[in-house]
Amino acid sequence: MAQPSDEGFRVTDRRRRDPIDESAPSRPGSHPRPASPSSAEIPPGVPDARSLAGLFVMLGTEAVIALGEAPDPGTGQRQRELPHAAGIIDLLTLLREKTEGNRSTEETQVLDDLIYDLQLRYVNAAKSPG
Repeated sequence: MAQPSDEGFRVTDRRRRDPIDESAPSRPGSHPRPASPSSAEIPPGVPDARSLAGLFVMLGTEAVIALGEAPDPGTGQRQRELPHAAGIIDLLTLLREKTEGNRSTEETQVLDDLIYDLQLRYVNAAKSPG
């Protein structure tokens, strides 16, 4: 039997590489991390989205949108999706249980206040017609 010839088959890597990253090993499927925004870009009083309190606020915002109290940023329309809002409130409650003892005082206060507020909003939304 004749051996198959390698002639005619060639692989050429044509990916562009940043000259700064030439020394870094390339891994398939890896993506460069975006540069972190400076603290000057985050408005005062708004939790950083990369923090635990920021995650809580982000989820809370999604729940407020699902309750129909704020417009959906994508469509600009208000829609009530009570099951979705209930799921987010349940998720925040789960996060409170699972992170017990590992949160700062500020994170605990943000989470407790947020869950309480969202539960009240949910009850009011469930009582009122659609």
